[in-house]
Amino acid sequence: MESLGKKLKTVREDKNLSLEYISQETNISSRYLEALEREDFSSFPSEPYVIGFLRNYGDYLGLDQEEILSLYRSLRIQEQPVPMEQLLREPSRMPKVLIIIAIILGILALGAGAYFFIMNFPQSEQVLPQTARAASEYILTSDFFERRFYPGDSILVSGESETYRLIFASISDAVTISTPRGPVMLDLGQEVTVDINDSGFTRLRIIASDFVRNDNLSVALLRFEQEILPQAAVIPSIPLELDADREAAMVIFTSPNPMPFTLQAVFQSYCFFRYEVLFEQGRPGRIEQYYQRFEEISVTAQNGVRLGISNALAVRLQAIVAGRIFPFDAGGAGEIIAADLRWVRDEDNRFSLVLLRLE
Repeated sequence: MESLGKKLKTVREDKNLSLEYISQETNISSRYLEALEREDFSSFPSEPYVIGFLRNYGDYLGLDQEEILSLYRSLRIQEQPVPMEQLLREPSRMPKVLIIIAIILGILALGAGAYFFIMNFPQSEQVLPQTARAASEYILTSDFFERRFYPGDSILVSGESETYRLIFASISDAVTISTPRGPVMLDLGQEVTVDINDSGFTRLRIIASDFVRNDNLSVALLRFEQEILPQAAVIPSIPLELDADREAAMVIFTSPNPMPFTLQAVFQSYCFFRYEVLFEQGRPGRIEQYYQRFEEISVTAQNGVRLGISNALAVRLQAIVAGRIFPFDAGGAGEIIAADLRWVRDEDNRFSLVLLRLE
């Protein structure tokens, strides 16, 4: 049977993917991906990290998660050493007659124990009350907050005009958090961005740094990062009408209905590039990195992508939508760009994919 590490590496190489590229796509450090392929689990802080990263890596490669975890468990079982005393143990030299006597004494002791248990069995089972842990409530008073949460614990987040409560609901294979926008699920090391009041102005990034679940303990180390954007820099989710103030928006493609699109970026020189998929739960938050010449990335989105570019002409951009390719420039040489590539609705009730510069 193919080993765990060999299976991961073989599938990755068949897809012609590098560890660095997968690291960018999954937010898992390339050294951890390489350790999984080498089956070197000593590189991880604890076993939950191994399982969480295995799930994310296997899912990205399109592998069956149960098969991957089964290979991992089998490997761990094989690694358990056989106690030396068992290997060196000699056959018992006890005479057969002593063995028979020991068996008889054991049977007598078992019978006496059963009789004592039956005679003293209580008529009604007494259940001692268990002291339940009181749920804690925290308040996000700064840009970020990190603490270990137990099921039922909550955190209050202030919006523009009211306060919103997020509750740590449960742990199974992932962490579940109840939010005003519905439940959010996070795997180990994953982060999501939630628009807690659907205004676009108050966004909350949630990261599951660590979690443990067993019969006696369910706890997760959660980090909350709040980002309140200035209203001038926020564009509400679709539909959005183009008015006179947005006449400078670059229209790339027009359609009766919005549809998924892909943004491709090919770098011409050293460039800092930031992007974030807008208004999609379960997607990673802001991703930013310095890129070298000839490197490229692709981002698929339903509604829009927010961009930050240190030099507009250091990267060639193109949108792929409806099976067609539309190259476009975000700005001039040396220009620092903040813009949204997103769907908007015009006065004729048609949808346009536009590049909208942010001030």
